[in-house]
Amino acid sequence: MKHPELLVCLLFVVGRVIGRASVSVQDSSPIEDDSPYEIEDIIAEESETAVKTLEPQEQLSEEDAEATPQTRVLYNGNQLWKTIVDSVDKMQILLKLRDENDISTWGGNTTSIDILVKPGSLEKVATTLSNYNIRYEILIDDLQRAIDEENPPVDTSETVDRQGHRLTWNSYHRMDDVLDYLQFAATTYPDLVTLKTIGNSVQGRPIKLVKISNGNPGNKAIWVDGGIHAREWITPATVTYIINYLTLKFESEPDYVQNIDWYIVPVANPDGYEYSHTVDRLWRKNRARSGQCSGTDLNRNFGYKWGGQGSSKNPCSETYGGYSAFSEPETAAIQRFIKAPTYQNGDKNGSPYCTKPNRMILSRQAPLLSGRLTSPSTLTASTSYTRGGYNRVVPPDYKDLEVVATKAAAAIRSAGGPAYTVGPAANTLYPASGGSDDWAKGTMRMKYAYTIELRDNGRYGFVLPSSYINPTAQEALAALRVIAEAAAKA
Repeated sequence: MKHPELLVCLLFVVGRVIGRASVSVQDSSPIEDDSPYEIEDIIAEESETAVKTLEPQEQLSEEDAEATPQTRVLYNGNQLWKTIVDSVDKMQILLKLRDENDISTWGGNTTSIDILVKPGSLEKVATTLSNYNIRYEILIDDLQRAIDEENPPVDTSETVDRQGHRLTWNSYHRMDDVLDYLQFAATTYPDLVTLKTIGNSVQGRPIKLVKISNGNPGNKAIWVDGGIHAREWITPATVTYIINYLTLKFESEPDYVQNIDWYIVPVANPDGYEYSHTVDRLWRKNRARSGQCSGTDLNRNFGYKWGGQGSSKNPCSETYGGYSAFSEPETAAIQRFIKAPTYQNGDKNGSPYCTKPNRMILSRQAPLLSGRLTSPSTLTASTSYTRGGYNRVVPPDYKDLEVVATKAAAAIRSAGGPAYTVGPAANTLYPASGGSDDWAKGTMRMKYAYTIELRDNGRYGFVLPSSYINPTAQEALAALRVIAEAAAKA
């Protein structure tokens, strides 16, 4: 039996705080093209220990780091600022402040960079920026307070009685709740939902894949994953919302949605996700190794042009790409499943054959649906057929990607979401090699691969209040329908 060609790879991530500057994009200029520095020079080499402190002030030894219950990392008094950076000199000032451990960076684009300023450095950083005419706005005046208010507790006992699981989509849930829900979906809808463990994380947590399919032999296939970056809680919430919607409303969806085999991994980084709930809310990487410089950025660990621009060789960096491509069990599990010959040889429970262009990320590289400075959300496709988001080259079929992305942006807007702009991600944001989208496009030759940067609109960044889950997920679902329609016609 011929199995469906995997035409689409979608990765959901979170939009960085790229919005709400007191100075609009129109009033600032991008850094000149001949600059010896790139935006990724600030992003890729940031020190993850720049502003983090344990409470009480005690660092765990490397050998005890994973074996001992860890003290929660607090961010009392840390502030999130947006800076307007339109020259090499100004970028050098931020690099110096970062190297002196006064700031760390949350992200940015060619005109602005979001910085996290530690409490003891507030006056120094403000004075330095003023002296060098670097305009800035304070977005969050106490990060820990924002974290504490992000996810208020919800009583799920009534929810369990009513619907059989604890997920509410009114709050962010821990891994156990997510896994219980996936099992519930597979048990409740056995003719539609198949649940499979495609591998295990560094710490042995299962990486679960949900397949939603009506079983038609002529179906096309779409891959969706979320939670590759631990701190981006909105992405697993959005992906599980989509699973729940498809299982409940499948027969009311148009044929081009029903005649798709959906392969969905809600949490690609389960260790990091759980760690971000229990120890460090802003943890990004997986939990490989131990000690202060633990973890690998899974979205720099895929094999296409691994180790290039926009990733780091420094294990302490937030964008450390690992010691080799697919060195991490989480990325290796995805690679193994997608490339598995059992699927191509007729095992219906095996992996889809990928001919995908990229991923749909609610956050990072590829042609990009990017919000303006006042709306950081982005939808991006792979920037290059042979090189992708790791540099600023578009693929030969860029126009095809652009047409679908433009329609998806319109669908998001119609669903009440922010306005998006379409353009190559490496140009609009910055190059980032080793991403899953480039691997999907460059190696697996998928036709449509997108990165969608989910909310927020620039106010909260990674600590998006749980009240945003439903509107964000509904917007993502609207975009997903457009992409499914394109896949059905491909």
